[in-house]
Amino acid sequence: MRIAGILRASVIGGRGRPRSRGFSLTELLVALAILALLAAATTPLWTGQLERTRRLDATDALLRVAVLQERFFFENGRYARADELAVPPPAGLGVSGTERGYYELRLRAPEGGLAGGFRAEAVADPEGPQGGDERCRVLAVDSTGRRTAESAGGEDSTDACWP
Repeated sequence: MRIAGILRASVIGGRGRPRSRGFSLTELLVALAILALLAAATTPLWTGQLERTRRLDATDALLRVAVLQERFFFENGRYARADELAVPPPAGLGVSGTERGYYELRLRAPEGGLAGGFRAEAVADPEGPQGGDERCRVLAVDSTGRRTAESAGGEDSTDACWP
């Protein structure tokens, strides 16, 4: 009798009810609500981090263009023009775009009419994954080494955009 009583108590439980082997609906709903709150809180942080990471595509390309411009200047006595950006060396810089394609590269005349200088710009592709980066739409470097950045509204955002 004693063994039968122990088996009955372990199967039925201490109060005569079968033991619960899962989660109740309330417990599942609470867990889902907590997961939804965590996802809602972390999604903007994750998106912002992805945008900052993709900006490295632009800054790397701009610094590469600046180095290639200095080499071009040393060899040719002038900086490369916009139409010589994608032309292979020695007639151009040989840069067709950023490594991952998040930005479009442009060469422009520098602001302030600096004779013989250059301004390289990386503009976020509006159709690509970086198109939602309103804060750092255009990153630039010029022949003096000055780094700048503009938001989608045209405001200066250099401090926030350059590492």
